[in-house]
Amino acid sequence: MPATAAARKSTIITPYRPLEKRPLPAGRPRRWYVTHNRRLKAMRLSIALLDSGIYLPTQASNEKIRNTAELVGIRPPSDTTCRLVRTLLRYSR
Repeated sequence: MPATAAARKSTIITPYRPLEKRPLPAGRPRRWYVTHNRRLKAMRLSIALLDSGIYLPTQASNEKIRNTAELVGIRPPSDTTCRLVRTLLRYSR
């Protein structure tokens, strides 16, 4: 096996740890913060769904997304956030 192929093959040894949270910039309208946090939550849920083998938006029902949120340790998402998760799954292809 060439050295480059061995270098590309890697295994994850440590479990996933989220990055340390930093404060958001001040002075923006409240709507911006709500949208920003919703997008971050949807991205985390999309990554968790992709890791669990769900690749298509039709496979991700609201119930499945909420169960995944519970497994990952995120508060249950709203219907709007679930819709955004499916949108991210749709455009990740």
